[in-house]
Amino acid sequence: MNHHEDGPDRAHRRPKGVGDETVEALGSLSKALETTERARGHLYAFHQLTGSADLELDRAVDLLRKAGHEEWADRVQREILGRNIIPGHWTFQIVEAYNRTYYEPFRDLERQALADLVDGRDHLYEAEMKEARRTVGHPDHTARPDTPR
Repeated sequence: MNHHEDGPDRAHRRPKGVGDETVEALGSLSKALETTERARGHLYAFHQLTGSADLELDRAVDLLRKAGHEEWADRVQREILGRNIIPGHWTFQIVEAYNRTYYEPFRDLERQALADLVDGRDHLYEAEMKEARRTVGHPDHTARPDTPR
C-alpha cells in the first residue's frame, strides 16, 4: 500500500503487522453489519407502517359507523384493530427482540473485533480502496476533508 503525503488519516491506516486477509475479513464483517443495519431499517419501516395502518382503522371504523354500517364497524374494530402481528406480539415487541437478540450482539462483536485486531480502526478496507482508486493531485480526489484543494 502506497501512502501519499495527503494519504489517509491515522484512524484509517492499518496498524503495523496487520495483513491483507485481516483487513479483508474485517471489511466483510463490517459489510455484513451494514446489511443488518439496512434490514433493521426495514424492520422499523414495517413497525411504523403497521402502526399507521392500525391508526387509520380508527377512521375506517368511524366512517363505517357514520355510513350506517354498525356491524362492519364493529367487526373491523373487534377483529383487526389492535390485533397482534404474530401471536402475542405487536411490532414494537418484534423490534425490541430483534435488537436485543441479534442486532446489538452483532454490533458489539464487530466493535470488539475491530478493537482487538486493528486498534479499533474502522473502514480500513474502504480507506485502502479509496487510496488505490484516487488520482493523486486532483482536487476532487483528496484523501481527507482537511486536504487543501
